[in-house]
Amino acid sequence: MKSLAILKTDSVRPEWAERFGEYPDMFQTVLKWANPNLQFSVYDVQLGEYPDRKDQHGAYLVTGSKAGVYEDHEWLPPLENFVRDLVQAEIPLIGICFGHQLVAQALGGHVGKSDRGWGVGVHRHQWRSKPDWLPMPADDFKVLVSHQDQVQQAPTGLEVLASSDFCPIAALYKRGSVLTFQGHPEFVPEYSRALMVSREDRIGDDALPKALASLSQGHDGDALASVIVAFLQDAKSPLAGIGH
Repeated sequence: MKSLAILKTDSVRPEWAERFGEYPDMFQTVLKWANPNLQFSVYDVQLGEYPDRKDQHGAYLVTGSKAGVYEDHEWLPPLENFVRDLVQAEIPLIGICFGHQLVAQALGGHVGKSDRGWGVGVHRHQWRSKPDWLPMPADDFKVLVSHQDQVQQAPTGLEVLASSDFCPIAALYKRGSVLTFQGHPEFVPEYSRALMVSREDRIGDDALPKALASLSQGHDGDALASVIVAFLQDAKSPLAGIGH
């Protein structure tokens, strides 16, 4: 059986990495909670690392990043091309935060900065539609967010799966092929707190206290990990532990 390939697009600050791990570690922790039999491979695409063949893995996940998808980084065009190839080959693809935006842009959508500033802390999102495989019975969910950029126009062929008051295009979906979220199911509140405090000058003195207070609400990161696993099962991805 095949592994889930995590395409790493950023590094955790060294002073936090020992406590929280790198971003692929965070994803492995939450996804193994949802399915302990999953296996993983990691590629640092900022260093130009990619598998020899796209079908070497059963699915792919693009992580978050402090980079903007519209910025001039030499590693971004190859990643966009790889994303388009995955979608064309119908190999299941997951995008989180930056990954959500990158997938949208690569497929013809538009990404820009929100005129409302930063979205941080725990935000409540509403499901716009619920595919039959989706395992969450509630009509909404809470997730940790940390972004100013957001998808402003969805690409043709992808459905808007969830929205929030701050972010109208908070999740995108194409059956068996694409699932993306603007929020961070892999984050824990303590990491979100450290990230917000480090960005206080950008987030603003008015927004930060409310965002920090929201961390006490709890969030549905584990449930969203189960949504990701259910998406992969519906896609009949040949991943270890998925059962196809």
